[in-house]
Amino acid sequence: MSILGALLLAVGVGDLVRVRSVVASYAVGPLVLLVAALLADLHDAADIVLLVFAAAVAAAWRWLAGRAARSRHGETLALCLLGAGVLVVMIAAGSASHADGALGHWMRHSAFATLHDLSPDRFLLVLGLGAVQLATGNELVRLVLTAIGAVKPEGQPQPSDELRGGRLLGPMERLFILGLGMAGQITAAGLVIAAKGLIRFPELQARRSARQEISGLGIDAVTEYFLVGSFVSWLVALGALGIVGLR
Repeated sequence: MSILGALLLAVGVGDLVRVRSVVASYAVGPLVLLVAALLADLHDAADIVLLVFAAAVAAAWRWLAGRAARSRHGETLALCLLGAGVLVVMIAAGSASHADGALGHWMRHSAFATLHDLSPDRFLLVLGLGAVQLATGNELVRLVLTAIGAVKPEGQPQPSDELRGGRLLGPMERLFILGLGMAGQITAAGLVIAAKGLIRFPELQARRSARQEISGLGIDAVTEYFLVGSFVSWLVALGALGIVGLR
């Protein structure tokens, strides 16, 4: 799973680092892959083929996601590309070599005893999955919401105007779910999911009961935005948890 971890890390960092130069923004992902390959000593023929493929996926994702954000078209293509890229790397993961090199040496001699028993492959995977919970998770939610029409055209009132804090709460929520799940605290992770609904539901219910419209938007539009966005966000975290559980 070393290449999969490197791919996810490249995508996650690429979405976090926003540079003004268009060319440079596409180069962030491949650069992260190169650094990961050098540190983890991934240099076999199969590794190189998968790394080149992963670099192409990371760059194409950044381009398609950016284009979809600007034009509000092509969201499905961007989502399919990332999903297909991750699936291909997962299928071909068995042909890649195990990560080691400078990364493995650092982990074996780290002051953190927990890292001594953790393989570099798994470390890369967890690091990549964690990175995807940040800006990439928000990007995935936005693409799905735009694809189903929950995000209105520019200049019109947006449901997000009435549900503030999502861009910050979303990553925090996903990291909580992933961390608690990895620690074996599945019940606690479920409580995090329930807490979000308990926080938002009274406000939405009060507005529905009063038959109000929010900034020109029907309450149903805001509810749809909240529910779909929440479920997509949870799926990102739970999907990562499922990948971590693979052996």
